[in-house]
Amino acid sequence: MFDFLGGTNPWVLVSLALALLFTLSFEFINGFHDTANAIATVIYTRTMSPYRAVMLSGAFNFLGVLFGGVGVAYAIVHLLPVELLINVDTGALGLVMVFSLLTAAIAWNLGTWFFGIPASSSHTLIGAVLGVGLANALLNDLPVAHSINWQKAIDIGLSLIFSPIMGFVLAGIILIGLKRWRPAARMHRAPELRMELKNRKHPPFWNRLVLVLSAMAVSFVHGSNDGQKGIGLIMLVLICFLPAQFVLDQGSSAYQIESTREAAHYLRQLYEKHSGDLGAQHTHNADASTASANSRSTPYRCEVAHTPATIQRLLTNLKGLHDYTTLADEKRIEVRRDLLCLDEVAKQVGKLPTLASREKSDLNRLRKDLTATTEYAPVWVTLAIAIALGLGTMVGWRRVVETVGERIGKQGMTYAQGMSAQITAAIAIGAANLYSLPVSTTHILSSGVAGTMVANRSGLHGGTLKNILLAWILTFPISMLLAAGIFWLAAQFL
Repeated sequence: MFDFLGGTNPWVLVSLALALLFTLSFEFINGFHDTANAIATVIYTRTMSPYRAVMLSGAFNFLGVLFGGVGVAYAIVHLLPVELLINVDTGALGLVMVFSLLTAAIAWNLGTWFFGIPASSSHTLIGAVLGVGLANALLNDLPVAHSINWQKAIDIGLSLIFSPIMGFVLAGIILIGLKRWRPAARMHRAPELRMELKNRKHPPFWNRLVLVLSAMAVSFVHGSNDGQKGIGLIMLVLICFLPAQFVLDQGSSAYQIESTREAAHYLRQLYEKHSGDLGAQHTHNADASTASANSRSTPYRCEVAHTPATIQRLLTNLKGLHDYTTLADEKRIEVRRDLLCLDEVAKQVGKLPTLASREKSDLNRLRKDLTATTEYAPVWVTLAIAIALGLGTMVGWRRVVETVGERIGKQGMTYAQGMSAQITAAIAIGAANLYSLPVSTTHILSSGVAGTMVANRSGLHGGTLKNILLAWILTFPISMLLAAGIFWLAAQFL
């Protein structure tokens, strides 16, 4: 499994181990915040014992990470501009980037957990990534417009804003429906002896069944969403420290490599057809263009005008290739850079108003083929993240359970409210997974509970809501400033 470590510099191994420890620590702390929300209701209502809830939640989190793919993982990664991503394998800058965003995210997560505030690990991580991108732009005198993949940032920002609103509204609607369907049912009562978990009575059988199923559904979709964020971070770490081994999926089949070549051929046709609309400056001097595209200046940059030379170089490197392991180390890095640059060109082509609908459909498939061998994760990475999430749940669940169950509303949460909030969270996070959008389990579930409190006319606990809202508002700027500050400070010593 770890044959790639053979012959590696000992200092690189120590730094790699430390970076992986930071990443897994982030996921472990993520369990304090987000994974615990998936089991907060079933523990609070005594539907399940904490031990069983934790074990089952860990299992479903594991399955969620295992079958969730890597769409959300690379949605986070691609918040950074392509110019920074293609240079994460050039040494110290990539290492500083990874350590800066992880340190900032861990610091804020630990602080909010200590005070029992269900803050969002997703917001924290995304804020840290944005902070690193902005700091990198300032240090290298780059325009702010090029410091972040702003379109991706806007898409993710909208998903983070509207998903809690959806949780609030949908959970309230479900609860109102349950109250009209069975107004006198026991599911509308709060658990007795609220603060004494071990002395509570179990909920009615059908309520208990729904609570268990919905909690496991939340655990599964949480694993497939939040777990992927850790996967993306670990892949950044591995590419920074061991680029030759991880810039490309060395398990790629000959068919996948051939599909990549075909995608490059088709992109060349689209580029030539729409180059005027792209504003590219064509040159018939292939040698000059190739020399410019092959420049080893730092940082390495993607230029639309170099697209023909980039495609030609990629096709040359992949010609007759059936296995990435036979490709020289420096060529693997070159292939990855070219693929990322061509994917960026494909994005720009896709935004052209002159592009036919059929061409847009073909372009979407083309982009999948271009990134199939760069957007991946080894099985051991997935397993490590799943274990870290599960362990975090086991350690930190109690603080979040009490906040969700006792402190959001002025009255304790009823069984029906728990079911409504959990069903809503499973639907909302599952929908986000379909579109590869990272969302916050914490905010969706907390807002769902708040929505049921309003629908139940239970009243809301102002102090807790104020703390949650403050954490929601402050997480972005604080994590951005922390990451940017650490990145800037560390860069002074490079």
